[in-house]
Amino acid sequence: MSETRHLNDLDIDEFESGLLAVARHFLSGVEDPGSHGWQRAFAVSVERWGEGRGLSIAFQLHKILLATEQCRATGMAFHDPLCLERRQRATEDEQALLEMLHYMRRDNTDAARDAVDRLTKGWRDPHVIRAGLAFAARFPSGQGRPQRAAGRPLLKVV
Repeated sequence: MSETRHLNDLDIDEFESGLLAVARHFLSGVEDPGSHGWQRAFAVSVERWGEGRGLSIAFQLHKILLATEQCRATGMAFHDPLCLERRQRATEDEQALLEMLHYMRRDNTDAARDAVDRLTKGWRDPHVIRAGLAFAARFPSGQGRPQRAAGRPLLKVV
């Protein structure tokens, strides 16, 4: 099995570590379409970031995962999203995905390029890069938006 690392040992922020559970559910849905992992992925994302933002995050992340799966000869190695023992550990593929997004969100081209190489097994697929950059543009580092749990919308008097 590939090397796993604890999330605290990766150069990622809280937002990026939150993407891991969503990605794992999507990947489990690819591996076993009958599991409807994509539904859980959207639900987890909405629970974490609220309906509007969570749906958008999950949708954009799904684009990255689909592009990655299509360019690789083998599927991504990932941990079971429901396994409590491995919840805080990341496979090499999961590490590459999170680090790619981390560096893209910070416009660190050289480090992002290395992470893309690891994620795609040396194939710099333009679809993966475009999907990653679109995600980074939509959710850049340091947005400053508060994370709000799902619930009723807030109404403001202007």
